[in-house]
Amino acid sequence: MELPAVPDPLPAPVVDSHCHLDSTQANSGLHPEEAIRLAADVGVTRIVQIGCDPEGCRWAVQAAERWPSVIAGVAIHPNDAARMATELPPGLELVEALAQHPRVRAVGETGLDYFRTRDAAGQTVQREAFAAHIALANAYDKTLVVHDRDAHDDILDVIDSEGPPTRIVMHCFSGDDHFARACLDRGAYLSFAGTVTFKNNDRLRDALRLAPLDRVLVETDAPYLTPMPFRGKPNASYLIPHTARFIAATLGIDLERTCRALNDNADAAFGGSW
Repeated sequence: MELPAVPDPLPAPVVDSHCHLDSTQANSGLHPEEAIRLAADVGVTRIVQIGCDPEGCRWAVQAAERWPSVIAGVAIHPNDAARMATELPPGLELVEALAQHPRVRAVGETGLDYFRTRDAAGQTVQREAFAAHIALANAYDKTLVVHDRDAHDDILDVIDSEGPPTRIVMHCFSGDDHFARACLDRGAYLSFAGTVTFKNNDRLRDALRLAPLDRVLVETDAPYLTPMPFRGKPNASYLIPHTARFIAATLGIDLERTCRALNDNADAAFGGSW
């Protein structure tokens, strides 16, 4: 599938706070080296690479070791956790081992997904895995990156039960302003993907307007969730400028100021610059 054209560069650097460079290559053929170069050319100078299964976690750490602009997050994705059965405990052991690597800044994406996992047994496994990941984030002082799909109340319940880590990122924030307030009250950063640009997402834009500027992040979730006007095409980090410009316009804030805030927020959310 053809990739969208490269947009105009941003006036200041920003971070893609959630990306899957390996899946991007599998989806569109865009090599990670080229994906990083294209992103840097438009001002997306750093990337958070997320691993979602054992193979992906190992790849994320290798990517962070290879490219200085990349840091890693490691976890067993909730939908994978629900399917892994006896393979889940060794998977969590691998996450714990990799979480201690200095280039790993995050435990995640972890959380709950009641859209793709609808059976009660699978959701119970997800909750248990989520709790285990929260414990790792707390134990090793890593940022917790939360995947939440159709599970807002239970996400908050598990976080409250286990104790919120120092830094929480709500990946691809998908709630309304009320849920945004609940997340912000727990110290979370709200990370907005291309979905915030979709025409029917007024509630998501309400959440963005509610959030203090110093709690907002921008992400691609590449190769998924491509922003308008390229919805349906493959996503990549170099397309962040579309979402960053939309965030600035929605908030009524100068683009350069918005970019600098997004960049500083990423440093704070992931435990310092890299």
